[in-house]
Amino acid sequence: MRPIEILKDVHWVGAIDWNIRDFHGYSIYRGTTYNAFLVVDEKVTLFDTVKQGFRSELLHHIRRIIDPTTVDYLVVNHVEMDHSGLVPEIVGLVKPEKIFCSERGKKALLAHFHREDWPYEVVGTGDTISLGKRTVQFIETRMLHWPDSMFSYIPEDRLLISSDAFGQHVATTERFDDEVDLSMLLGHAAKYYANIILPYSNLVQKLLSQVKEMDLKVDMIAPDHGLIWRGNPGKILACYDEWSQQRSKVKALVIYDTMWHSTEMMAKAIVDGLAQEGVSVQLFDLATNHRSDIITEVLDAGALVFGSPTLNNGMLPRMADLLHYMKGLRPASKIGAAFGSYGWSGEAVKLMNATMEEMRFMVIDPGINVQYVPAHDDLRKCVELGRRVAQALKEGV
Repeated sequence: MRPIEILKDVHWVGAIDWNIRDFHGYSIYRGTTYNAFLVVDEKVTLFDTVKQGFRSELLHHIRRIIDPTTVDYLVVNHVEMDHSGLVPEIVGLVKPEKIFCSERGKKALLAHFHREDWPYEVVGTGDTISLGKRTVQFIETRMLHWPDSMFSYIPEDRLLISSDAFGQHVATTERFDDEVDLSMLLGHAAKYYANIILPYSNLVQKLLSQVKEMDLKVDMIAPDHGLIWRGNPGKILACYDEWSQQRSKVKALVIYDTMWHSTEMMAKAIVDGLAQEGVSVQLFDLATNHRSDIITEVLDAGALVFGSPTLNNGMLPRMADLLHYMKGLRPASKIGAAFGSYGWSGEAVKLMNATMEEMRFMVIDPGINVQYVPAHDDLRKCVELGRRVAQALKEGV
């Protein structure tokens, strides 16, 4: 790859990771990018670095533009290691005059790299620096999605370098949103939001209000992962506004695991009941669907129905894994119900209900628990459960 000039004297110098498939337990089957940006001005400034293992790509791209030792400033918007992994090597090579970071960013850099002797310059929201023809305005974005996170805004270019916000895990040779299929890109952006940003939705709302109050003019958003929003910056801002409000559609998910197909039979009967009420419903077998893909659909689903047999007085491991993962992401305003089969104890339904209650779901039914194989009457009850969930969903949305 080569560096890309995204604006006059502003260059993408990051790296493409074609082969990564897992990111903190989130399936990224299209790979990802680690974006870094170089601004050539009176003060040459590098915004972020890349993950360890991609040193040659970063330095190759910088060398195609300038001698790396002429970099004056390093801005660390986010200290997570996929963006700061090469900070020690870059600092050692270029010996920057200043390293700009948030107060918590400095603490994180010290905790990661244990270098008290670096030329830290702590900045906060509203602070600005001059690069020459350009200025950089900093906006702290704590917990989007680390405590140290911040944005860098260049008003002369109407460019927002947005750290991990507005990103997507997509590896492509294209660098801009208007060079790829928009629906594909928004799908990956939704998956990114659902699996990374969702727990901080209230902070996203505050950030969007802050950006509006500051009257920032944004023509381009350059995130640390994926493609740069050049053609549709307003679209991704609108999506974040919608996603962060956690508005639900008249849409239900039936998610299950099964041992000998009894729970699967029940799941399909519940789907039939939901469909009879005109609700859009999707069926997910945990044996064949990754947790992160299911979470993407959870983003706008109004009702979630979980099914698991009982194993060793508990849920099947894949269901326990999904619910643990989901609980950390804190989806809001969901209707819930549970079902399952058992041999001789039958705790799974109770445990699923308890987890939903911890997540503050509106659990509308104690659930259906069938010993061994469901009979016709059991399946009729499952259909009725699906219909009750659908009715509650239509009343609540």
